[in-house]
Amino acid sequence: MSKKILIVESPTKAKAIASYVGKDYKVLSSSGHIRDLSTKGEGGFGLDIKNRFHPTYVVIPSKQKIVNKLIEETKGKEVILASDPDREGEAIAWHLADVLNLDINEKNRVTFTEITKNAVLKELDNLKSIDMMLVDSQEVRRALDRIIGFRLSNVLQRKKIGQAAGRVQSVALKLIVDLEKEIKAFVPEEYYEIKLTADLFTANYKQTKKSLITKEEANTIKKEISFPLKVTDINSKVRTSQSKLAYTTSTLLQDANNYLGFNSANTMRIAQKLFEGIEIKGQIIGLITYPRPDSNRLEPSFINQTKKYIEKNYGKNYVGVYRHKDSQSTQGAHEAIRPTDINRRPEDVERFLKPTEFRLYKLIYNTTLESLMAPAQIDVKTITITSNNHDFILEGKKTIFPGYQIVGSADKNVEIPELKIDDLIHKGIIILEQKFTQPKTRYNEASLIKEMESLGIGRPSTYANTMSALKNYGYTNLEKRRFVPTNDGILVSDSLDNFFNTLINTDFTSRMEKQLDEIADGKIEGYSLLESFYPPFEKLVNNALDNMPKAEPKYIGENCPKCNKPLVLKRSQYGEFIGCSGFPDCKFTRYIEKPNTKSFKNYRKKG
Repeated sequence: MSKKILIVESPTKAKAIASYVGKDYKVLSSSGHIRDLSTKGEGGFGLDIKNRFHPTYVVIPSKQKIVNKLIEETKGKEVILASDPDREGEAIAWHLADVLNLDINEKNRVTFTEITKNAVLKELDNLKSIDMMLVDSQEVRRALDRIIGFRLSNVLQRKKIGQAAGRVQSVALKLIVDLEKEIKAFVPEEYYEIKLTADLFTANYKQTKKSLITKEEANTIKKEISFPLKVTDINSKVRTSQSKLAYTTSTLLQDANNYLGFNSANTMRIAQKLFEGIEIKGQIIGLITYPRPDSNRLEPSFINQTKKYIEKNYGKNYVGVYRHKDSQSTQGAHEAIRPTDINRRPEDVERFLKPTEFRLYKLIYNTTLESLMAPAQIDVKTITITSNNHDFILEGKKTIFPGYQIVGSADKNVEIPELKIDDLIHKGIIILEQKFTQPKTRYNEASLIKEMESLGIGRPSTYANTMSALKNYGYTNLEKRRFVPTNDGILVSDSLDNFFNTLINTDFTSRMEKQLDEIADGKIEGYSLLESFYPPFEKLVNNALDNMPKAEPKYIGENCPKCNKPLVLKRSQYGEFIGCSGFPDCKFTRYIEKPNTKSFKNYRKKG
């Protein structure tokens, strides 16, 4: 009979860890969160507003059988809680402790940042208590998201403007809409680039002023240039190219989107699978570390292992210097996303992985390996060719030491002819190329996440969900993998901006994230944050309910077959549909596209 019960979040992780810990443990899974805020009480928040926002939690209906099993299995046993090492994981541990009547002051908490036998057994010797400050931070975050999400969504629904809004997603939508307005308002400006084309090369004109060259200026310059042109300067210097740092969640999502074409949800799903474990030769092994860090720090033991690997496989001169850079918003002591063993090369495990898993693992493996390798050294030769004080620049590049680029692909060499000072260029053509300034590029998932991170909006655990929400509610479409706001999305963003501009903006959201981090650090008390936020927020909500214009119905030119009232185009989170304008008296609906999840009848508001 098992002496100890170890509870993890996922069944896959449970299976892997069970194979490591032996008969002294029985490993069970909670399958994520087991409880959530009730939808009863004022606003359906599940919070007692008048009693310090005291939360009321209920078991998630789909988790009742799991909870019953956990209660039965843990009776009279020592229980160790091993949910993920983040705010949500700490909250899951606390909810489990509460339901199972465990002492939160006891050392019954363990966290695994990698799922390998050595790492798991090591951490089981270092039990700790539940971090209640981290739990408090998660509770306040959940309360804020519930209050803001429910209230703003209710306003939008009552005004027939949109289905949902949220603390982070609505700010992300505003970024997309504001950029789209900037793009629409952009007026292209004509300018000219000047090139010198000779037999063996093409050189670019060196501008002496910051402003763009007009057509008139370009023609004047062309007239002033005469052959032969003379080589007036040759400069050579060695440029170093540093590798990227090891991955944070944000940078992994960006590169997976840019290089692999993976959206954020798919990247996180695959990364979670690689973290929880892949069966390799009969043993389940976690291939990467915890996939939701905001730090690119690496453990000294891994650094040493990797440097030895580099020296053995590439040579001592390829060993680089460890570098890391954490942002001001970095929280916790998590490592970067890295392979659990640098000796487990992508090609060695490819046959055990699905193609998408292999591609993501290879990206993580190569980036981590490169981050600890020496920089590339590139010889850059710049030749200046002159006529009547007008200079053209010819640049060549040659890699003299590939460094980290030996792992992936090195910069391409750019060959240029061998020229000497005072050499003359007797023949050539001066080409004037008409150009037009371009508007900013729309966000794709990678650039939007990068912008959100730079503004301090959201956290590693929220990026993927935010990207999904922007698409699922019909507020944006993807064109060539870039976000284009729909008319509904623009209407929602503008309406929120008109009535909640003190709330739905980057400064407020970033400041709120920092305050939530301060709660986790014990610097401020969670209740005080909710107390200062709620009263002015309710004033904004009441003002919007009284004064926000209701959107005009989108009539489709047909009458309802049941009550003969006009039919209108509506939208739920499951897609567009046709409904009766007489709702709620008449509940006739007709679908115009297949819902992307459950049927519309099963739709319910979520906080």
